[in-house]
Amino acid sequence: MEFLKKLRIFDVVIILVLIAALLIGLLTLIGKRATSSAQIEAIEPVEIEALFRGVAVTSANSPFKQGDETFITIRNVPYTKLKIKRVAYERKKTIVPTLNPNKPFVLVEDVSSPFQYDYLVTVSDNAKITADGAVVGGNKIKIGLPVIFEGRDYKLPGVVTNITIISQPSEETNSDISEQVQKNQDVH
Repeated sequence: MEFLKKLRIFDVVIILVLIAALLIGLLTLIGKRATSSAQIEAIEPVEIEALFRGVAVTSANSPFKQGDETFITIRNVPYTKLKIKRVAYERKKTIVPTLNPNKPFVLVEDVSSPFQYDYLVTVSDNAKITADGAVVGGNKIKIGLPVIFEGRDYKLPGVVTNITIISQPSEETNSDISEQVQKNQDVH
């Protein structure tokens, strides 16, 4: 009883925090509470497509080249170099109205911006796959996410437009295909 009279409110708060931390640790240990590593379903290769609109390029060469590496920054946090898988680009377009009611407009090259291009660049990486999507470099990769690609002679802001998870075929799938091929050969 004498011990309880000497306790201050600060001491009681510290004791309660320690008890709560021990309970959380115990629940995690026995599996009743999931940690972030338990939420990862798999690690799969992914392809990330990013769109770069209105890039001013006066050179005849594209700043992005298939097979090169580009350094990627996600949400203003530097990540790593990734390999460029595909590059597609075209000159900036503008809408011109027509008199044809079936086709009220056409897209033509914007002659007022002769050196402006739109680039669609695809890079590949390995991502942690969770129930909420792909995670690359500690960031959830989602459509609309701002990114910056940086190379030897460019640093351009863009936006993620697509994420494709490249699933590896499992051994079961390969064995199922082998069994199907064997059945087809036995029939013939």
